[in-house]
Amino acid sequence: MKRRSLIQAAGAVVALPSLAFAQDKYPSKAISWICPYAAGGNADQRSRQVAKVMGALLGQPIIIDNKSGAGGNIGTEAIARGKPDGYTIGMGNIAPLAVNQSLFKKLNFDPFTDLVPIFLIERGPLMLMVKTDSPFKTVKDVVAAAKAAPGKLAYGSGGIGGTHHLSGAQFEHVAGIDMIHAPYKSGSAAATDLMGGQVNMMFEQMYAAMPAVKGGKMRALAITSKARSPLMPDVPTMAEAGFPGFEVLNWQGLVGPKGMPADLIKLLNEVGNKALQDPDLRLKITSQGNEVVGGTPEQFAALIKAEAPRWAKVVKDAKIDPE
Repeated sequence: MKRRSLIQAAGAVVALPSLAFAQDKYPSKAISWICPYAAGGNADQRSRQVAKVMGALLGQPIIIDNKSGAGGNIGTEAIARGKPDGYTIGMGNIAPLAVNQSLFKKLNFDPFTDLVPIFLIERGPLMLMVKTDSPFKTVKDVVAAAKAAPGKLAYGSGGIGGTHHLSGAQFEHVAGIDMIHAPYKSGSAAATDLMGGQVNMMFEQMYAAMPAVKGGKMRALAITSKARSPLMPDVPTMAEAGFPGFEVLNWQGLVGPKGMPADLIKLLNEVGNKALQDPDLRLKITSQGNEVVGGTPEQFAALIKAEAPRWAKVVKDAKIDPE
């Protein structure tokens, strides 16, 4: 199945309008895809999955280069500093593209001028979860307990400024509660301590939360998307739990350094959108509760532009300072 889908995808390259550009000029060697996060995480896995299909379409390997650290800033800066010839591209994540400019005192790159969006790969919600033996059965239970004992309940996250943290910070603000933020080096480390009772709750990425919830180790109280997920239809949205307009979606897509020629951006966009039609790749994304997106570079740019001021307000309201 997997091999057949890749072969079919490779054969479909002939339908791409920019094929002549690809064959005659690009790519003539391996492409470097920088992932700003460590190997083994979701960003790394998705990078490898998408790169494999795109590499088959382009006829050259796409090699993943993990450059993690500083909330995604190190790897994203490496993308921005790359030569704009199409041989240095990378994963653009919500944090370095739309959050970190407000979060960090100094960035060595400007996400709006030093990078070019190519296409959005996916977006997906988080779930507020607690241990199965937790006394909290609903979001209202959490709010009541937090108001009864300000500064006592703790929520875990995979680090300052990530969507785990931002979801919790936004929850505190809209609910008018005061909780302790417990940042960890990774989401999995935070989830481990949640399971061990060191923290009371966590907004976890749906792909990571689902196995624990379905396995009976965790209880999901709410999901951060506008609508319920068909994969877990019994979990209410945060809006249904009493917080209208509460929506947090983690997203990521392909970006490149500024100065890339328009026809090269167009080609990579076309190949990327074609890759997202691969049945195996789509299943990997949707089975985790995420949405396959695609679209134009302009649509991806508009998302970044819209998300940045929104998260700047959350950072300011929550007085988040990683340094």
